[in-house]
Amino acid sequence: MTAVFPFHRASRRSLLRGFLGVATAGPLMTHPSSTSAQGVTLPDGRYYDAYTPAASKEGQFYHYTCEFDAAWVVLSTFGYDVGFDEQIGIVGHDTSFEPWYEMGPNGWVIYGGDILTQFSGNYHDNLLARTTGQAMMPIFEQYNLQASHVRDRQGIQDTLDQGGLVWMKATADFLAWEPTTWITPEGVELPTVLGNDHAVVAMGYNELGVVIRDVLGPTSSNWERAYEYDIPWETFMGVFGSQNSDGIGVLPPGTAAAAGGRVVESSPAG
Repeated sequence: MTAVFPFHRASRRSLLRGFLGVATAGPLMTHPSSTSAQGVTLPDGRYYDAYTPAASKEGQFYHYTCEFDAAWVVLSTFGYDVGFDEQIGIVGHDTSFEPWYEMGPNGWVIYGGDILTQFSGNYHDNLLARTTGQAMMPIFEQYNLQASHVRDRQGIQDTLDQGGLVWMKATADFLAWEPTTWITPEGVELPTVLGNDHAVVAMGYNELGVVIRDVLGPTSSNWERAYEYDIPWETFMGVFGSQNSDGIGVLPPGTAAAAGGRVVESSPAG
């Protein structure tokens, strides 16, 4: 008989440790070897080729609402304070059944709702609850923000160069993941991760890596987690690819390219 594990017995972090034995990764401060006149220098001396001061808040709406928390960051940065209830009302919430998982013949499989069109799962206590960028896109369209799917490094950099932000699926703390297949009721198979699914916002970059806004902040699974931290490009792109390179580049209306170097204020909770 195939073993089926109840989702309520483990946190995302403890589940992943059970599979991989990974340790918590701390933030990395990037110091590029060269800079350009077009970049951004922060008051603490950090330099980025592009940097958008992203909004922040302390903690997520609920335990497993990271997609909506990341969307809040983008919307709030561009002038719209949109709460959880309004967001999930736009996306839709599939409550027909709770996602569950088992070991299949080719690896771990999650059976859940159609996350290409709605959010699936109990966001209070089901670590499998999640959705995709395709389902989240209507939120940004609702507020007439220029949004498009980004799938590679160039698309991410182009968005950030224009003063935009990138909503993206990732893993918690950009740690290693257990490859998993999500299967919708219609039989559509989607690449995902099992125990540490997460969503964050890319807000800047330089030659060494990407700076991330993560409103999850310090928790019992990682008291060292910062609201803003840097990830090397190699790690970033690997994690980005773990969930089918699922990103949305969002531009503020009327964005114009800035001329010359810029010095900006530190962003909230940075």
